Amino acid sequence: MGERKKVAIAGSTGSIGTQAIDVVQATDVFEVVALGAASSTERLAEQAALLRPRLVALADETKAGELRGRLPAGTELRAGPGAIASLAAEAEVEVVLNAVVGFAGLDVTVETLQRGKRLALANKESLIAGAPVVQRARRTPGAEILPVDSEHCAIHQCLSAGGRSEVARIVLTASGGPFRGQKGEDLSRVTVADALAHPTWSMGPKITVDSSTLMNKGLEVLEAKELFGVPIDQIEVVVHPQSIVHSMVEFCDGATIAQLSNPDMRLPIGYCLGYPDRLAQPYGSIDWGRLSLLAFEEPDYETFSCLTLAFEAGRLGGAAPAWLSAANEIAVAGFLDGRLGWSQIAEVVGETMGRFEQSELVKIEDVLAADALARQRATEVLAELGKAA
Repeated sequence: MGERKKVAIAGSTGSIGTQAIDVVQATDVFEVVALGAASSTERLAEQAALLRPRLVALADETKAGELRGRLPAGTELRAGPGAIASLAAEAEVEVVLNAVVGFAGLDVTVETLQRGKRLALANKESLIAGAPVVQRARRTPGAEILPVDSEHCAIHQCLSAGGRSEVARIVLTASGGPFRGQKGEDLSRVTVADALAHPTWSMGPKITVDSSTLMNKGLEVLEAKELFGVPIDQIEVVVHPQSIVHSMVEFCDGATIAQLSNPDMRLPIGYCLGYPDRLAQPYGSIDWGRLSLLAFEEPDYETFSCLTLAFEAGRLGGAAPAWLSAANEIAVAGFLDGRLGWSQIAEVVGETMGRFEQSELVKIEDVLAADALARQRATEVLAELGKAA
């Protein structure tokens, strides 16, 4: 690969960010020149001491003082709004890994693409909510998106077997989460700890809850539509509890190409950072003599109605995916804070989408306005549910 590729990691202290650092340390292919996090000063200081980046960004300006004195000599600190997105503006940065959680990652996505750089995208909400704005930025010469989500990374690899015009359908696999096969009465007693006990993947709390409701899969459907330019009705979801087949592409001649590996997020992270070259480290390698079962089943759209809501938002288009994403963030926060039951997450999102107001998303300010209005409506719904309880 020649000279080491210069990488910036936005959201470095979270699950994806820390695994990305594992990938970097396992090879001499990459150099981390910039790190950014929201507020985790302890972990960010440890990462800076380990990697000695030239730049560290902290979104929470109130914590800048406690971080500044712990950084290595020669490392610049930026803090406050826009600090993390500014990592992409550094001339030497070639690849930005966007592992910021939720809608807050939008400015990192747009800034990276507008700079004509590679975006290793682990923040699906920014692409979904701001799709029209992100797609315009994506047309900047040199800009490209490599998807870190294991499902979309799998699709990216499968598409090398044929042209986009030859795609019959994309099939996204879902583990089914911790509540696969359960129904209403069982789910009425779900606790936060239950929802955070994902059977396969280790992720942050927001994404883990999304996986339990299948909203994460719904967001991935919307992301696939934007990433690969496939109509939403050519995208399907199938439950695959083993999480070995990460997704599939069926071509017009009936051939289906799948990407298989044991669940290990370091594989898609390394693929996106190193593309078009593959890393030598065999993350997720399968022992075929021990693999006894690959099972598939239809999702339960009635019980996991978040998945249905996502398909509906994709068909509406415009600002609808932004509303869906924002309403879900409010609902999940309410669940994690103990203000909602697990089953009420879908209720809040569904009721909020019932109050949806279409708008055209031309500028990033339009996306922010749609997001803000959706959050306002979702907060109203959440309060109404609290009064009714």
